[in-house]
Amino acid sequence: MKQIFTYSLLFLSIGLFGQRYKKIHFKSILIDTHNDIPSHAIDKGVSFDQDLRKVAHSDLNRMFQGGVDVQLFSIWCDGNQKNPYQWANREMDTVLAWAKRNPDKMMLTLTAADIKKAVKQKKLGFAFGVEGGHMIENDLNKLEALYNKGARYLTLTWNNSNDWASSAMNEATKGDSLKHKGLTDFGKQVVKKMNDLGMLIDLSHTGEQTFWDVINTTTKPILVSHSCVYSICPHWRNLKDDQIKAIGKNGGVIHLNFYSGFVDPKFEKRSDAFTAKHKREMDSLLKVNPEPYFMHEYLFAKYPEEVKDLRPPLSMLLDHLDYIVKMIGVDHVGIGSDFDGVNSTPQQLDDVTCYPVITKALVDRGYSKKDIKKILGENFLRLLKANEVK
Repeated sequence: MKQIFTYSLLFLSIGLFGQRYKKIHFKSILIDTHNDIPSHAIDKGVSFDQDLRKVAHSDLNRMFQGGVDVQLFSIWCDGNQKNPYQWANREMDTVLAWAKRNPDKMMLTLTAADIKKAVKQKKLGFAFGVEGGHMIENDLNKLEALYNKGARYLTLTWNNSNDWASSAMNEATKGDSLKHKGLTDFGKQVVKKMNDLGMLIDLSHTGEQTFWDVINTTTKPILVSHSCVYSICPHWRNLKDDQIKAIGKNGGVIHLNFYSGFVDPKFEKRSDAFTAKHKREMDSLLKVNPEPYFMHEYLFAKYPEEVKDLRPPLSMLLDHLDYIVKMIGVDHVGIGSDFDGVNSTPQQLDDVTCYPVITKALVDRGYSKKDIKKILGENFLRLLKANEVK
């Protein structure tokens, strides 16, 4: 009888634990600062308000299943796009059309107050993050127009440098052959204009010199929308310790990227072995489309069982979070998944319905309810409010 009673208590405690993390998750405001579904949907010829389980990480109904309250949609095109400003507007118009078709489910949220209103009305709040300064076409008026349309951050560079800011990729691979490193005088004007507008300055993708030039120019706390920790995974897209400390001092927030290659330093080696195994197919695909991302996307979808073994454990993503928290505190970290912009994520993070596993992992690691709420969304809310023009 004593043994039966012990087992009953055990099962009861397991059940209560399960309810606890779910209750924390769905009572928190969850804000993801980076999702590439606009460009992904256009590329695939699909819509966010369809069931996209077979073609994308994200769709409208699955956002609700995962407890997402606000999504910052990435507005992206690469540096070869001939009319990047026009392309940015096309993507934004696409998202706004989704919202117009679903007024009971989606709401444009441009301020912290708007976000709270959307949560109260149980709608998916959204705004835009323009991923790449080349999309303003060296024109401050176009920057302001994108802001007025709903862009609440600008990532100063994508992988390509532009005329006024150097990227992490180019600084790491081209070095001294770059035309310029960091911000030009016009780049500093962009930063000051963003401060004046109340637009978040996003330092994901930017080179180290650009990073430091921004830190020394901005008067407001900055955003890192989708990056991880260099000391754990030494990739040029990740942040070094001195950068992390500077973000803490600035009052900014680092939102963690789910891409396996930024989380696990051994992922690229495993991924290279996979592509070597399928080299003949890879070469054929690159002839059709020279962009490696699309080649990887096709092969990853074709060989799901092999790809499963490439993915790092969820615990490695949480290690990045712990590292930042120990260095600069829990007020400076959040979530920037990069769903629908990456082809591999850690185990258990298969799509947008899986966010609750992060909350469970945070509970397992001893984070308090108060701290979990900060990580899931309150830190971004504070950051957005600090940038708003009074």
